[in-house]
Amino acid sequence: MKTTGIRSFILYILTAAFVFCLGFFLFEFFTQGGQWAMQPYNQHLVAGGQLTWAGNITDRNGVTLVGSEDGQRTYADDAGIREATVHTVGDANGYISTGIQLVYRPQLVGYNPVLGVTTITGESGGGDIALTIDSALCEQAMNLLGDRSGAVIIYNYLTGEVVCKASTPTFDPENIPEDIDTNDAYKGAYLDRTISSSFTPGSIFKVVTTTCAMEHMEDWETRTYTCTGSTVINGETINCMGEHGEQTIAEGLGHSCNVLFAELAVDLGKEAMMETAEAMGFNQAEKLDDIVVTASTYDVNDADANSLAWSGVGQYTDLVTPYHMMRIMGAIANGGVPVEPHLVSSMSGGGENYAYSVETGERMMSESTAQALQTMLRNNVASYYASGMFPSGMEVCAKTGTGEVGEDKEPNGWVSGFCANQDTPYAFAVVVEEGGFGSASAAPIASELLSQLQ
Repeated sequence: MKTTGIRSFILYILTAAFVFCLGFFLFEFFTQGGQWAMQPYNQHLVAGGQLTWAGNITDRNGVTLVGSEDGQRTYADDAGIREATVHTVGDANGYISTGIQLVYRPQLVGYNPVLGVTTITGESGGGDIALTIDSALCEQAMNLLGDRSGAVIIYNYLTGEVVCKASTPTFDPENIPEDIDTNDAYKGAYLDRTISSSFTPGSIFKVVTTTCAMEHMEDWETRTYTCTGSTVINGETINCMGEHGEQTIAEGLGHSCNVLFAELAVDLGKEAMMETAEAMGFNQAEKLDDIVVTASTYDVNDADANSLAWSGVGQYTDLVTPYHMMRIMGAIANGGVPVEPHLVSSMSGGGENYAYSVETGERMMSESTAQALQTMLRNNVASYYASGMFPSGMEVCAKTGTGEVGEDKEPNGWVSGFCANQDTPYAFAVVVEEGGFGSASAAPIASELLSQLQ
């Protein structure tokens, strides 16, 4: 009897292990089966490490950005469009890890757990994917960036549609430069700077510090700070670009006063600043559809008073992605709640059909705070920035910034904002690496592209 009991116990263990392993296999099969099908040994779909047969990817106007012909992926006829959209579409080798061709490979080849792969050599049963971007606008954004590294992203803050997305440096996926890995002109060419690169924000972060003041200080509207050109905090000097005298927080935002925002951050304290930053999406995982976006970061847990002050100015260790800054501006335009950006408009074929519907994210700030920020950011453009900086009639609300990066490099130029006129409901962010003042480098790019959206 004792022997029978031991054998039964062992049998139970083996049965449980079998059931567990079977369950694990089925889970992996249904969640990772599409990736298994994409392995290099499946020569129906992959040759020489490259995707061969798959569905088409088009822009919002039906322009084919990539398709399949004679056993290889083919791209748009226009070389400019190919270069401008390669970071979004992705390359056939999969070096651009955030590209549609890599992230949505199972859908493009028509994989599903029941039927397997429905795309076979010469016959595409895979899914076609329509994107929200305007490829011609992306090309214009790329041309405006020119030979400078940078990023441009614009979306409709009411519908969530990303209409413009460009990153430089870039390359032609049909004529990949032989020296792409060695020529500094192509440094970071496989990186989509709109979603995968985070940058020192400089003065655009003052919008976050202002939000913190509104949410934590009852007297924020009447509280004043005096700028004499510099301030000393914890024995170290923080300089300003001017001498602004006594000013309110709203006036300080217009002046982009370093003294005010340094002292304000110290008055607010670490806990309040961290709370507001995280409510606005910092230190949080983000996705654009199924594409992983690099998290923006704000951490002052170990900061001394001077470092906390610099963080409120948008320096210290602050980092933000263009995607995230655009999303913040969309939230302000929407009364504090962002409509989630999306890039994939629809998928059809390959056993899967999908059409996007509007989704909202978590509230970033109160409605009253958002309304006050709308007024202040509009006043920035109307009263503090150069006349004609942005197209008339769109009621652009914006903040420029200059992010110091050290190492004897020129600062990064930033602009982020939105159009209050809901006939043109666009939020945007532009960064030009080593571009200097954002008003001179980034703002003209945003202005030209917005004029195309009127």
